[in-house]
Amino acid sequence: MTAKTTLNYGPLKSLLQSDEMSEVMVNSWNKVFVEHKGLLVQTAAQFIDEREFQDLIFSILLNDKKDYSKGYSFDGTLPEGHRYNITLPPLTPKSATLTIRKFSVKSYTLQDLVRLNFMTDKAADFLKSAIESRLTIVVSGGTGTGKTSFLNSLARHIPDDQRIVSIEDTQELKPQHPNWIHMLTVKRENQNFTARDCLVNALRMRPDRIVVGECRGPEAFDMLQAINTGHEGSMTTVHANSAVDCLSRLETLITLGHGDIPLKYIRSQMASGIDLVVQLKRQSNGLRQIVEILEITGMSNDIISRSNIFEMNKSGQLDVTGYVPRCLTVMQAAGSKYKSQYFDPKVSMNKAG
Repeated sequence: MTAKTTLNYGPLKSLLQSDEMSEVMVNSWNKVFVEHKGLLVQTAAQFIDEREFQDLIFSILLNDKKDYSKGYSFDGTLPEGHRYNITLPPLTPKSATLTIRKFSVKSYTLQDLVRLNFMTDKAADFLKSAIESRLTIVVSGGTGTGKTSFLNSLARHIPDDQRIVSIEDTQELKPQHPNWIHMLTVKRENQNFTARDCLVNALRMRPDRIVVGECRGPEAFDMLQAINTGHEGSMTTVHANSAVDCLSRLETLITLGHGDIPLKYIRSQMASGIDLVVQLKRQSNGLRQIVEILEITGMSNDIISRSNIFEMNKSGQLDVTGYVPRCLTVMQAAGSKYKSQYFDPKVSMNKAG
């Protein structure tokens, strides 16, 4: 396989090299924005003219073996691992555009995220125990909330004696596990291998857990079936603005791809397969945080039952709600020493543990 060549990014080079920039957005040759510490900022960077900007776009497409004569929108990966999206006129009539989501080399531990005020010690401790106890976790959030980065952090705590198969459209997960198989979907002119195809194949690879970078189509149902047939402790992400919306979003994805499956059955699969939904949010100051951890407790009158274990308190801090989750018995059976007092907001972690 021929290695991709290094590209000349021109005025974007320094932005892509900066650790403080997470996304670079070129609206036109003379309008370049970045996401800096969670906030969008216009930079002084610009190309010499429209021609120089177009040269970069066509270089990216050619290097990634994309035929720009056969479309107006393209997604792919730069040689450095960054994800890109390109649009061409007439889809964006005034100018071609280029959006680059940078590939983070660093993989954060849960304790790293505590120091970054992403979550509290108590939440990190709970999630670490949940992973070790093979609870199934769905990470929910809007665009740019850090879902994939957080998925990386969670996956670091999967025990080394388990086999993991992960599935993504573009490689963003950074396996740090001795027995991790990474699969990428394939989209070519004469050959497609979708996320659903990957999931079907993954089940033949003897995985203990399956990690899907993002559920965005009919593969959501296959993921649920895999979880319910011996692959507990699997993980995925979903685009949604709240934990409850995440459940509705999963229902919609499955219904659109499998219209013949009764809603009651879909909900029963979700209720039996998913243990926790972790909701992420990017605050107005750019800070990314966990704002809610919800437990799925079963079904009642064809409705999925759920309760919040953690949520934002009046001081704007993530804290336990006082609800003692049903999954505590599973965690205790797996070796966790937590007691019900752990979930009392008035009791510190050290006293409860």
